[in-house]
Amino acid sequence: MSTAKPQMALPILITLSILLSLITIPATGEHHNFVKSLDRKSLRIGREKISHFRVYWHDILSGPSPTSVMIVKPSSNISTSAFGLIRMIDNPLTEGPDVKSKLLGRAQGFYGSAAQENISLLMSMNFAFCEGKYNGSTITVMGRNEVFDKVREMPVIGGSGLFRFARGYVRASTHTFDLKTGDAVVMYNVYVMHY
Repeated sequence: MSTAKPQMALPILITLSILLSLITIPATGEHHNFVKSLDRKSLRIGREKISHFRVYWHDILSGPSPTSVMIVKPSSNISTSAFGLIRMIDNPLTEGPDVKSKLLGRAQGFYGSAAQENISLLMSMNFAFCEGKYNGSTITVMGRNEVFDKVREMPVIGGSGLFRFARGYVRASTHTFDLKTGDAVVMYNVYVMHY
């Protein structure tokens, strides 16, 4: 009989433990839901607006201070497209096509050659602004860039600061490209909806 009591006590102890936890959770107010609705006013979300920016993106591979550096070499057996190449960038975004024109921000991220048969890049970058009321705000661009097309369109997938909840697109067109150095200046027209 002494062995039967511990065997019966275990199920009773488990049942009491479960009942006690069910009683104390409502009493303490603790719950484990990880999602809750927020009031739009608490996020300071008002009327949505659309903004258009034109910036010049300077991809500098040459000289003593390149803004674009190779982090992965392309596949050696596919020389026509540089498939597999990945470059990390911290490119100036300027008001005009001259790199010495007013600095508006920096394009920070990476791009990689993602096609085997043509030169098509996967772009992933933040336009981090440093000018005026947009100082500290970012726009995130991620998409396909077929560099020899006259105009390429890529989506804006988000942002921060004044561009929270941003969505939109960019249209990129090459302003200059130096075949010898690989340096490029690309005009970006940015159309972004934000609050």
